[in-house]
Formats: sequence, structure tokens, C-alpha cells
Amino acid sequence: MKAYVLRSEPNGTTLELREKPTPQPSPTQLLVKIRAASMNRGELIRGQGLVKPGAEKAAGMDCAGEVVGSGEKVMGRLPGAFAEFGVMDKQDAIPVPPNLSWEEAAAIPITFNVVYDMLVQQGNLKSGEWLLVTGVTAGVGVAALQAAKALGAKVIGTSGSSAKLDELKKIGLDVALQTRKADFADAVMKATDGKGVNLVVNNVGGTVFAECIKCMAYEGRLATVGYLDHTLKAEIDLAALHEKRLKLYGVSNKLRTAEQRKATVDGMKRDFMPFFASGKLKPLIHKVFSFDELPKAKDYMESDAAVGKIVIRIP
Repeated sequence: MKAYVLRSEPNGTTLELREKPTPQPSPTQLLVKIRAASMNRGELIRGQGLVKPGAEKAAGMDCAGEVVGSGEKVMGRLPGAFAEFGVMDKQDAIPVPPNLSWEEAAAIPITFNVVYDMLVQQGNLKSGEWLLVTGVTAGVGVAALQAAKALGAKVIGTSGSSAKLDELKKIGLDVALQTRKADFADAVMKATDGKGVNLVVNNVGGTVFAECIKCMAYEGRLATVGYLDHTLKAEIDLAALHEKRLKLYGVSNKLRTAEQRKATVDGMKRDFMPFFASGKLKPLIHKVFSFDELPKAKDYMESDAAVGKIVIRIP
């Protein structure tokens, strides 16, 4: 079968197409004929530690496809998803609702598992609450917006692109703040009548962390999920943390156990999949590339032109 390998080079990561044997599933796995796979920025950024310098790994993190033998349509986390076949742990497999295309199904697993973790499991976001998403036009940011609206929350989003923000207003963004700087706290407080937001999803990184703290309401929560600015350190206002009883947490699967990941998948099946099946929630796909265009798709993703997910169609 054909499969891509992700290599870490001095100046970043590169993708290389190779011929590999078809993997064989264990008793706890499913062999999947992959129909589509999505791109996840975190996998391709060497600085986040997913690929160490000089190392290589099977490329791709999640997909949608057919279980070999049964024909069941599934989507889920699958390391090495940029390939014709792959093995998926049974606990990660999510049935594909009939109203979703392969490309739509492939855009869901990793992104919306992360969103479920940070909005519901850890963030406890409720209907009527305010959510702030920095870098809202990135894949996880868009999914956080969509899921929050499905849950009944109100959403403020920041981005440097007014055109991208206009696109997200069409799918429910309540307040759009065009900025690439840490200068949005006053606007956030004004939009929330001086109360601040109940939950922040920081998708940008350290350069806006202190500004995010300024935006938080009493007993507010702050999720750190991305580093679009490549800045991994920031100051913390301990007085605000103390007085407002704030909760700060990270969102990553890197060190989680299989049981912890399963709890998130099970929760997403229970709480989010009915939204997808009814059409209330639908992934926003920006562009679809063919399998042989994967390196081109990586370059496109790194250009920051996308609003939503980039998906690879696999023949």
C-alpha cells in the first residue's frame, strides 16, 4: 500500500510517500480502508515535540473509512492516517452518520475530541455563557465556535483577518475582533457588560495569555490548546487567579492514557454525535486535496489561508 512518512528536518517537517506492507490488526483493532483523512496543524509543527529532530513517523492522525470485512463506516483517531489502509483501536472507532460525506467525517475526530475535552469535560461550558476563542479561524478555533453555539453559548473570536471573521459570522460568531495583538480585553469586557467571559480557548499562545486573563469572569476557565505564535512562556497575574478563583488548564493527548482518551471519545459519542446526526453541527471544510497532493496541502495549511479544516481524499 502507499503511505506517507513525516520526517523532521532542521527547518521543519517534510512528507515522503513510500510503499509499505498493509498493517495487520490486533484483536483490539480494526483494519480500515481509509477514504479521507484530515490535516492537524499540531502534528506538523516540530517545535511542539510530536516529531523530534532527525526522527520520522507515520503521517496522519485521524480519518474516516470502511472496516475491512464488515464494510462498517467509521471515523476516529488512527496514527498513520495518510495511507491507503490503517489500523484503528476499536475504542476510538465512531460510527459515521449517514448524512456525512467521507470528507466531513474525516474532519471530525481529533478536532472535535479536543473541543469536547476543553469545552465540556474540563471547561464545563453551559448554555448562555460567554466563550472567547483567540485565533478563532484556525481548525480547532472554528470547531470550538461551532460546538459552543450548538451548546447554546455566546462566542467572541479574534483573528487578524476581517475576511475570515466575516465567514465565521455566517456560522454564528457573535462578536468578531480583528487583531493579531494582545489588545482585545477592553472590547471583550464591553461585549460582556463588564463581566468578562466564562471560558477562554487560547489557540494563539504565550503572547496573548496575560490578555486572556484580563478577559475572564469570576470563576472563569482558560484552556491552552495551541501555539500559533510559537511562544511557550507567559506571565500569570496571580492576584487575578486568586481573587477571581480562576481555573487554568491544558488540552493535549500527548501524555493521556488509553482509558482517558476513551472517556473523551465516549463523551463525544454521547453528547456531540447527536448534533452531527441531526445536522445541527457540521464540520467546516475549507479545501479538499487529493492523496498525491498531500505535500501541497501541507504548504497550503502553513500559509494560514484556511478557515476551517483541510482534508485529504484517498482513492
